[in-house]
Amino acid sequence: MRIRVTVAVATGALALSALAVPATQAAPSGDRPGVPSYGSATHQDSAAAPKGKARAAAEAPVISKAVVNGGKPIVVGTTAVKKVSVAITASHPSGIADSDAIIWIGSSVDDPDSFGFGTTGPANCVAANATTSTCTQTIEVDPTWLINSDSRTWNVGVWVNSNDTYSAQNDKFGKTNLQRLSKLDVNAAPEPVKKGGTITITGKLSRANWETGTYKGYATQSVQLQFRKKTSTTYSTVKTVKTSTTGTLKTTSKATVDGYWRWNFGGTSTTPAVIPAGDFVDVK
Repeated sequence: MRIRVTVAVATGALALSALAVPATQAAPSGDRPGVPSYGSATHQDSAAAPKGKARAAAEAPVISKAVVNGGKPIVVGTTAVKKVSVAITASHPSGIADSDAIIWIGSSVDDPDSFGFGTTGPANCVAANATTSTCTQTIEVDPTWLINSDSRTWNVGVWVNSNDTYSAQNDKFGKTNLQRLSKLDVNAAPEPVKKGGTITITGKLSRANWETGTYKGYATQSVQLQFRKKTSTTYSTVKTVKTSTTGTLKTTSKATVDGYWRWNFGGTSTTPAVIPAGDFVDVK
C-alpha cells in the first residue's frame, strides 16, 4: 500500500504539499484531500470560484452540456497522470465568461470523506453566438491518489459565470466512469509448426493496481481466443477461455494454415477492453 500525504488546499491536480513517500505503501482513503472547490486552481485569489451576483433562477446561466473525456471512460494506469478534457456548454443573455468543473465521489462535495479532482487552468470559452459558449478545460487524474475501489462511476460537477457575473452551479450535473488500465499479451508456439500439429497459445491479462503502483493479474475473466488466416483481414473467435487466479491464459489448437493468433478481452465496468496484436504462426 502507498502512503499519501494530505494537502492544505486541494487544487485542480491535487498537488502534494509535502514530502514524497514510498511508492509501495498506500494510506486509507480517509487520508486523501476532499473535493476541490470550484475555481481553486483557476481563481487563485479565492478559496472557491466567485459566486457572482445573487440572482433569481431566471437570471442564472443555463448549463446544457458537460462532456468529460469525449464521453469515454477515464482509463488510468499506475504512474502517469491522466489529462482529461472537459467541455461545458452554457448560455446567458449576456454571454458566458468563465467555467469550472470537478469530478468527485462521495455523499456530497462538503463531506470531508468525499474525494475528487478539479481543473488545472483557466477555461477557454468559445462563443457559438452572442448567448452561448462552450468552455474547455483539463482535469489531471493522478493515480498516486487512487485506491482500487475508485474504479466506478464519478459525479461531474460544473460551474459557469456569465459576462455580467451571474453564475450557476450543479455538483451532480453528470456522470463519468474511472477505469483501471488493462494489459494483455499473447504468444503462440511453436513457430513454425507442422500442419496438423498442436499450437499452444498463452498470455496474461492484468490491470492497474492503484494501491501498489503495479499491474496485477485479472482473475477468472472470460477472454476470446481469435484467429485470422494470413490471407484474411478478419479475425474469428475460436473459443472462450477464462483467466487463472493470477490472470494467465493457456489453451491449444490444431495448426491448419498460416495465420495470426490473439486474445480479445471485452472489458468490464471497472476495466477497459484490450486486444493485443496477433502473433503469427507459420504452418509447414
